Amino acid sequence: MNAPAIDRSLPLKLRRGRVSDLAALVAIEQAVFTTDRISRRSFRRFLETANATLIVAEAGDRVAGYALALYPPRSKLARLYSIAVAPHVGKRGVGSLLLAAAEDAAQRHKRRAMRLEVHEHNARAIARYEKSGYRLFGRHHDYYDDHGDALRFEKVLDPPRRKPAVTKASCSDARIGFDGGHPTGRGRQVPRFRL
Repeated sequence: MNAPAIDRSLPLKLRRGRVSDLAALVAIEQAVFTTDRISRRSFRRFLETANATLIVAEAGDRVAGYALALYPPRSKLARLYSIAVAPHVGKRGVGSLLLAAAEDAAQRHKRRAMRLEVHEHNARAIARYEKSGYRLFGRHHDYYDDHGDALRFEKVLDPPRRKPAVTKASCSDARIGFDGGHPTGRGRQVPRFRL
């Protein structure tokens, strides 16, 4: 049974994924992908590791999609591991918002570029990436289960903007921001890039 469409008047909100999202993340994964799905256990691991950011798009109280970026140790590159939008969301630009949020997270992790791989026949995703400033730089032959090639894309990220220096002022003038830190976690991840 298909989920009812999300009311288009509901505002979209992006936030960090949490353990309570696991059922919704797995449901999106089942609805969007036919092979090479992320398991509940893997989603949980990604939520707990410092080497990943899982961003959730929410409309009302329903998860509308997610983006997962990985930060390989000793690298200045980020990898867009997976991005998916629930079929019941409709065309609201959720994928574009999630992609931009993943890039912002990579910048906060001091990564100079975002890389991803996409099936050579996924014209819609390729067009989205190119429109967002990604450039083709390579190919993996016979990469997917259907023996299709993976096209490799990269986008150089703007350096994060520096925060103005804090001068002595009253406590009410100081601003404290959320730095997006992750709880520390363990676990080795095998790269997997798709849309």
